[in-house]
Amino acid sequence: MTLTIQGLHARYGAVPVLHDVTLAPILPGQFVGMIGPNASGKSTLFKTLSGLVRPSHGTIRFGDTDLCRLCRRDRARCIAYMPQAFGCNAILTVYESVLLALKQTTGWRVADANHDRVAQTLAALNLSHLADRGLGNLSGGQAQMVAVAQTLVRDPAIVLLDEPTSALDLHHQLSILSSVRAEMQRRGTIVMAALHDLNLAAKFCDRLILIREGRIMADGTPEDILSLPEIGETYRVETALERTRRGSLYVDATLGAAY
Repeated sequence: MTLTIQGLHARYGAVPVLHDVTLAPILPGQFVGMIGPNASGKSTLFKTLSGLVRPSHGTIRFGDTDLCRLCRRDRARCIAYMPQAFGCNAILTVYESVLLALKQTTGWRVADANHDRVAQTLAALNLSHLADRGLGNLSGGQAQMVAVAQTLVRDPAIVLLDEPTSALDLHHQLSILSSVRAEMQRRGTIVMAALHDLNLAAKFCDRLILIREGRIMADGTPEDILSLPEIGETYRVETALERTRRGSLYVDATLGAAY
């Protein structure tokens, strides 16, 4: 099933944040990167999709289902959202925290299949060696990877990741995005990820959506979007889209005289 967003408006109190957000259907298995500067509306869009912010106007549909009409628990079964900042109970182990995340949408009786699901998720993200470690004893990067595991273990139809690589070193940035992309393509899950690193977005995303001041500025393939002059204008830099010797897209950016 596809995710369709049409005419979406959202506000915080009297302050409008999202303005008439309409996107072409997002397909199963598609990895979509949301790019744009700080305070451009990426997090608000994700909160609106997940039900944390109520839209003032517009529709969000997954297949024939109007997500805005679902109760919070049914919506949580469909959409998993990992915010930028996440709290953790330092008393729990990594394994317990991922199991707890799973049980939030399946009821509290623990079955063997639940244990299998947690083990499979930790293994897919190369976290099995941390299973018995307390959350309070993790590095910032390890804690962020566990947060991704808590999101994916629920096997949602739609995954929203808000800056999932912000606390990770280069190795773990590549590892987590590679693992997420492989898992989601295997399951046919829609992934939307807010990414500040344009080169990571170019490397892993099938589609990029540029947002600025709560409005969609561009939507298309990474090569099409990253070659637009709007990229430089949006980030207030001068950019050039190039290819590495391996054929990967690379955004070269400088402040430039105009900025």
